[in-house]
Amino acid sequence: MQRILVMTIIGADKPGLVDSLAKLVLDHRGNWLESRLSHLGGQFAGILRVAVPPQEEAALTSALSALPGLKVMVYPDQVADQPADRPARIQLLEIIGQDRPGIVRQISKTLADQGVNVEDFQSECASAAMSGESVFKARVTLTLPESCDVAKLRASLEKIAEDLIVEITLADLPPGTA
Repeated sequence: MQRILVMTIIGADKPGLVDSLAKLVLDHRGNWLESRLSHLGGQFAGILRVAVPPQEEAALTSALSALPGLKVMVYPDQVADQPADRPARIQLLEIIGQDRPGIVRQISKTLADQGVNVEDFQSECASAAMSGESVFKARVTLTLPESCDVAKLRASLEKIAEDLIVEITLADLPPGTA
């Protein structure tokens, strides 16, 4: 039986960080299951899941904590032993428009109000090709509860798009493609 752990990692970015993490996981007979790792603002940040024999958990946690320049937090996986629910309704939300404060807040509030879960959120600000103005772009994978009225959600998002002068698209994603 393996213990499934979820880890968050943050620290100053430098070459070899992922290799250091991977080596420690393997040295403790662990298996790297999945991850989201990124360079952001000069920092290396990420989250990952690993499987490790129970007798190696404490040693791995200690070894990770000793990595210089990184802050590592380790948590037990809360869903590893739970039975899978029926397939969720997965939606892809894309947002693009002139950057301004409050875009993420307005979108996230609307989603939360309807019980929608944000599974993956990727965003960036970039310069517009012609004007050089800052453009906000986001790609968000959502899980909608059975109780969510998609038409109402779409109408709420379209209202925000009008208010903020951004383009918003909401489309179905088949389960397993997120």
